[in-house]
Amino acid sequence: MTSQPEKHPQPPRRAVLGTALGGAAAVALPGTAHAEAPMSGRGSAGRPWKLRDTMTTDSAWAGFLRAQDLLWTRLPTLWHEGPFLGDGQLGSMIYQEPGANRIRFTVQHGRVQDHRPEFGSGWGTCRLPVGHLTLEPAGTITAVDWRLSLWNAELTGTVTTTAGTLTLAALVHDEVLAVRVTADGGEGATWTFHPEEAISPRKISEAPPSGYTANPPWTTRTAPDGTEQFLQPLTGGGQTATAHRRTGHDLLLSVGHSHPSDTAAEADSLSNLRRAKSYDALRQRHTSWWHAFYRKSFVSFPDQRLQSFHWIQLYKVASASRADGPVMATCGPWLEPTPWPAVWWNLNVQLEYWLIHAFNHPELDSLATTLRQNQEQLIANVPAAYRTDSSGIGRSSDMFANRGVGRPGTGAETGDLTWALHNVWLSYRHSMDRSLLRDTIYPVLRRAINYYLHFLTPGSDGKLHLPSTLSPEYPVVPPQDTNYDLALIRWGCQTLIDSAELLGVDDELKPRWQEVLAKLTPYPVDGNGFMIGADTPYAQSHRHYSHLLMVYPLHLVNWDQPENRDLITKSVVHWHELTGAHRGYSYTGAASVYAMAGDGDTAITYLRKFFDPTTRYPCRANTHYTEAGPVIETPLSASQSLHDMFCQSWGGVIRVFPAVPTAWADLTLHNFRTQGAFLVSAVRKAGVTRFIRVKSLAGEPLRLRHGLTGHLTAVLEDGTAARTHDLGDGVLAIDLPCGREVLVHTDSRPDLSIAPVAVSEPGPAWGLP
Repeated sequence: MTSQPEKHPQPPRRAVLGTALGGAAAVALPGTAHAEAPMSGRGSAGRPWKLRDTMTTDSAWAGFLRAQDLLWTRLPTLWHEGPFLGDGQLGSMIYQEPGANRIRFTVQHGRVQDHRPEFGSGWGTCRLPVGHLTLEPAGTITAVDWRLSLWNAELTGTVTTTAGTLTLAALVHDEVLAVRVTADGGEGATWTFHPEEAISPRKISEAPPSGYTANPPWTTRTAPDGTEQFLQPLTGGGQTATAHRRTGHDLLLSVGHSHPSDTAAEADSLSNLRRAKSYDALRQRHTSWWHAFYRKSFVSFPDQRLQSFHWIQLYKVASASRADGPVMATCGPWLEPTPWPAVWWNLNVQLEYWLIHAFNHPELDSLATTLRQNQEQLIANVPAAYRTDSSGIGRSSDMFANRGVGRPGTGAETGDLTWALHNVWLSYRHSMDRSLLRDTIYPVLRRAINYYLHFLTPGSDGKLHLPSTLSPEYPVVPPQDTNYDLALIRWGCQTLIDSAELLGVDDELKPRWQEVLAKLTPYPVDGNGFMIGADTPYAQSHRHYSHLLMVYPLHLVNWDQPENRDLITKSVVHWHELTGAHRGYSYTGAASVYAMAGDGDTAITYLRKFFDPTTRYPCRANTHYTEAGPVIETPLSASQSLHDMFCQSWGGVIRVFPAVPTAWADLTLHNFRTQGAFLVSAVRKAGVTRFIRVKSLAGEPLRLRHGLTGHLTAVLEDGTAARTHDLGDGVLAIDLPCGREVLVHTDSRPDLSIAPVAVSEPGPAWGLP
């Protein structure tokens, strides 16, 4: 075994926190001593400019998104074939009732869980099923013609039967499922709500733990206004209440959940229905929200199937998460039978949220909210002896982060909280919201790293070593120095040092963090690249890339370090040489690593494996994904792989079109959000970048790897030349104050239109078209 040397140069102070994610990448650039100078181009100086955004009208958006919609011409029979609706809390999937001439509308809710932590997250604090509606026509179903409109977040269409036709529309908004059904010919429809047993969906894979008792049966009542309610009391305290009412052609349903109150859910479900009033009233609020939502960013590329997929993932994550809602469980708000009815912290939750940043939707970040609101629980999760200064979380938990974490030295999985905090740090870096850094990242990360510090011990080599911990899901536990944890410790210590300086905190632990960075043992490597840990090679197929975290997503070891390129390549090649255990996110992870290396063609080759129906676990018909049960993170991470091809911003450098596949000659980005709180717009035509526009939302230092060749023009929106200096290696530093915009291009000023690109790779719609 050999070891990989570590380098920890100090970043420039203006770039504080801009390099903690990417190690030395952004600072090891030549030319930082160049004098600043204004840059202009022939015929550009003094001429104000403005992007011509063609996506400003409802009709433009409706037309573009209509081409991305999911379609059904036959009745879906499984949850991963059917339409799905949600508002970040209440969710519904629509498919045929198994073995019956009925259509099922599932009714599940992200806050509905059990409250008996003594039975663990799989049983005692798991997500609990609510129930489902069935729509039973008078005749036998012979055909469907459905469209899930992304623009309106609404399912519309018809059901043809032997008796006539049903026309339906459905949406979910403000915790209300609203469905409108009208009948023609001799058709009519019967609605029935079926409450489901309040027991863990994990029952499909194992028996309940010893001592577990079932929750009480549900009861029914009719409210004074005629609304029917199904009430589910819970043994551990609390209640779930499902209320629904029919008015003419419309059915409205809502779910409330309360704990410790045994009655509040009942009132909540009724108040939700009163607030909804009618399908039309709810739809007006609903479409207003979604229409404003989509306008925050835009991307178009010429592969129709992948472009549709990409926009469906944005619809999906907004249906599954809102900042004021619960953290996403492994299946989002669409609970089905699964061995994973909780929040999984060793990869799933991290991958679920990456795509929201570039899409410019910080309002979807329920993960940051969860960690901010549950800091006391994170303290309670560590063994009692360490609670004075430490925090942690175990592999899986409920929505309140309730799950104990084991100790290093016992082979326990201990780094999951630190990795989740990296996601929150990404939220900070994309927003530059200092309150997020001050109130959540710094205090919680300080305690998470403290937990590690209790166990780091010096060895005979003078290096600090970590006793045995688990690399998530790898079946062999290293005797010490697991790469998963070493990477997280390095990232955490550097981020704490940078954060303390930015926040003006004179932290007594700073010398200790510096000592750890100087003395922590190098990453264990062998002839095949990064190992799992000391004396533990990567020797059997493994779906997880936990041993490669320093490469992606932490970027501590990255492609801007030439001395590490061979190591990165060997590591990812060897990871995928050993097949058998690979799953969907194995392919999305490899795609992102190759995108970091600037190899768009290899990146898209790996990404397409996720969509290859000959693989064991491909993307499903409605873009959802399943292994032993539904898991939401992999399709969402596939969108992040696309983002990594389009624009990257790790290490304090924005890289525009860094890994676009050769086949995609045209590509448009608009208001793509990057670290440093910049909004990037860029257009690529015929394989050439035509212009880049960057808007600063926070006044952070701007370093742009533009990919342009020829004489550069950099001009502010009022026509004045921007002050720039060349950092070498294709990176341009631009002085861009908060609120200002800069346009970068070559030669004469190009067409500044933001518009969809033409499809060169046609493909069928998602769904069952």
